[in-house]
Amino acid sequence: MSGSYDDSVGVEVSSDSFWEVGNYKRTVKRIDDGHRLCNDLMNCIHERARIEKVYAQQLTEWAKRWKQLVEKGPQYGTVERAWCAFMSEAEKVSELHLEVKGSLMNEDFEKIKNWQKEAFHKQMMGGFKETKEAEDGFRKAQKPWAKKLKEVEAAKKAYHAACKEEKLAISRETNSKADPALNPEQLKKLQDKVERSKQDVLKTKEKYEKSLKELDNATPQYMENMEQVFEQCQQFEEKRLRFFREVLLEVQKHLDLSNVASYKNIYHELEQNIKTADAVEDLRWFRANQGPGMSMNWPQFEEWSADLNRTLSRREKKKASDGVTLTGINQTGDQVSQPNKHSSVSSYEKNQSYPTDWSDEESNNPFSSTDANGDTNPFDEDTSPAMEVRVRALYDYEGQEQDELSFKAGDELTKMENEDEQGWCKGRLDNGQVGLYPANYVEPIQ
Repeated sequence: MSGSYDDSVGVEVSSDSFWEVGNYKRTVKRIDDGHRLCNDLMNCIHERARIEKVYAQQLTEWAKRWKQLVEKGPQYGTVERAWCAFMSEAEKVSELHLEVKGSLMNEDFEKIKNWQKEAFHKQMMGGFKETKEAEDGFRKAQKPWAKKLKEVEAAKKAYHAACKEEKLAISRETNSKADPALNPEQLKKLQDKVERSKQDVLKTKEKYEKSLKELDNATPQYMENMEQVFEQCQQFEEKRLRFFREVLLEVQKHLDLSNVASYKNIYHELEQNIKTADAVEDLRWFRANQGPGMSMNWPQFEEWSADLNRTLSRREKKKASDGVTLTGINQTGDQVSQPNKHSSVSSYEKNQSYPTDWSDEESNNPFSSTDANGDTNPFDEDTSPAMEVRVRALYDYEGQEQDELSFKAGDELTKMENEDEQGWCKGRLDNGQVGLYPANYVEPIQ
């Protein structure tokens, strides 16, 4: 037997090498992936820009809400200003984040979009021109070598088949020698079959070796041509990679507010505002405006006058200005005016009361309800109860505190007490719940 044969030799072993026929397609696919990656990067930047915008809006809303709460709340003086400095910081940072959003969309997003349009050219029949050029280049470089490889595979197959046939012929001849029933002529035929199979093995082996040699000779040129096309694809991909790196660095600069001078100034200013908070100054202010430092119209002896015969209710006195001087009572000291911080209703104001009148209920009060002659005290409050009135809601209102009512426009309820100084009324819903509500949110039912 002139050659050995193994059944396992005929099994083709797959290879993942770039040099295998058709495996260049991964390099070609990378071009299409580059276009898709441009879209992915644009989507990534667009989502981040949307986050910046939402964050800026939330900062603005937070600053507006808490600025109102702090201004309407009980905090005062320099600590109030320090607290409000956080809201000013939020408003300024919000503006910076809106600028970040604008830079991401107007600069980075548009830059990628324009580069993608210049780098990838769509064809009428679909796909990109760059992809087709790479595909054609690889196919042209691989075609001659692939043809010779096909010849090698055919020669190998023929050689292996001849080896198999030779092995069968030798086996038959060997078995026939032990068979006495066969005549010499039949034995001669089997021997001739063995000889012919040996000749076929030699011929197919020679052809196989020749085709394999031709393939080996063609391989260097094949590798050179494939390398050339591959290098062109590499250069195209290098442009994309360098461009992505450039864009990502610009995105980083736009996102990094720590290097923005105005951003640093915001927190320097915030720190200074907080440091200006002075407890001693605030206590002095509160003493002068809400404590013992306030001036007082102390009661003095006064002669009877017809002007004092008119009764003033406590409500009328509250509506009077702080600087009113009653007939026969001289104002002592300079009246310290307290600035009116608030022009709208707050939950703090309706829950806080700062009485400016002395109490009528003390047993030793010389200004009790009835004097020795049975006359009424002109400083008594009009204690006549308010009439309950049915009212209808003009607008929706959601209670902000536990003692507030909630209702929808068109709902009816009962007003139990008249409007106070801060514009709140006490009322009762039809389900029995009692609480406060803004007086200007309802109208009487005619």
